[in-house]
Amino acid sequence: MSFVGAFNRISLSGLRADCLRSTESDVAKSLDKLNLSLNDFVHLISPAASEDLEQLAEKSKRLTQQRFGKTMRLFAPLYLSNECINNCSYCGFSRDNAIIRSTLSTSQVIQEGEELKRQGFNNILLVAGEHPNFISNAYVAECITELNKFIPSISVELAPLKTPEYLPLIRSGAEGLVVYQETYDRNAYKAFHTSGPKKDFDWRLTTPERAYAAGFRRLGIGALFGLSDWRTEAIALASHALWLQQHCWKSHLTISLPRLRPCAGDFEPVDTLDDNNLTQLICAFRLLLPDAGIVLSTREPANVRNGVLPLGVTLISAGSHTEPGGYTGAGAENLHLTKRGKIIKLHENQNSATEQFDIADNRSPAAVANHIKKLGLEPVWKDWQNTILNFK
Repeated sequence: MSFVGAFNRISLSGLRADCLRSTESDVAKSLDKLNLSLNDFVHLISPAASEDLEQLAEKSKRLTQQRFGKTMRLFAPLYLSNECINNCSYCGFSRDNAIIRSTLSTSQVIQEGEELKRQGFNNILLVAGEHPNFISNAYVAECITELNKFIPSISVELAPLKTPEYLPLIRSGAEGLVVYQETYDRNAYKAFHTSGPKKDFDWRLTTPERAYAAGFRRLGIGALFGLSDWRTEAIALASHALWLQQHCWKSHLTISLPRLRPCAGDFEPVDTLDDNNLTQLICAFRLLLPDAGIVLSTREPANVRNGVLPLGVTLISAGSHTEPGGYTGAGAENLHLTKRGKIIKLHENQNSATEQFDIADNRSPAAVANHIKKLGLEPVWKDWQNTILNFK
């Protein structure tokens, strides 16, 4: 059984219409429930529910503390490469964008990892554009093996693979996989993914299932808000999360709610998810999925993150860089310009590769951790060590 079949049976347009028709009475009934359905979630992200945002936020805050305590996990992305063979209209790494690119060697990846360790991180997410000539499975497995010697928790956000292809990454020490569907709107997906293997909507949609079959203990999904109507995206993401919770229950699930940020290219958001709606969405996801992790990255500005952290978020990034070599300058000697996939020699000095998108919260990890403490929460730098699997 695959989520594709279940997804094809969902009437997203019908659920969105129900959402817009929701009344204050519908919202009140959903808020009173202990176990929510997808229909309850639809009510809680409705315009009617925005009038009860304070009550929604208070219930979400209480439930988060009941399930997770007053903890906030921290992680950092580590970009291996910004080479990519896909053309995605909204992404800075898109193949046809004329940007400065680089792929780190294994030793340079270790250099970046050691800097993140020095900053306090014990949880990192390896990220790379999709280009098999630069990002082979053997290369990624080697990076994980070396990093796992001093970083206990490693997740990957890479090109979707077949189940057997994930096994070497898990054996090397990877415990989590993150994959965003980007948009669950098939028409928008087709319009924004014009070339490359990422064009295959269903192949990407079933990636968490293949990763689960391989044995990842954490699965992360999300939608990139700004590519289509945000309520429709949220309903689709919620239905995906509920399906994974039922069928991939041995893995811990995390939900990411990133909003589009400026990047190379001239893409403009199709729809806007404002700060109040983002808060409403975080709280609605918490009530629907009490035990799921909710991720909020440095895509969001400091004031927004400070405001919503206690309400339902459980995992945040800090001090992030979205380009290879961003933490130490590693890989500067390998920089090159590409135009429409062709490598062109640089004729002027460049000290860094192009980032995937602009960061909105530029505070240092220490500053973010200090603010977490001021909110009455506890920053958690480490919550996993694979040696516990051998405990007897």
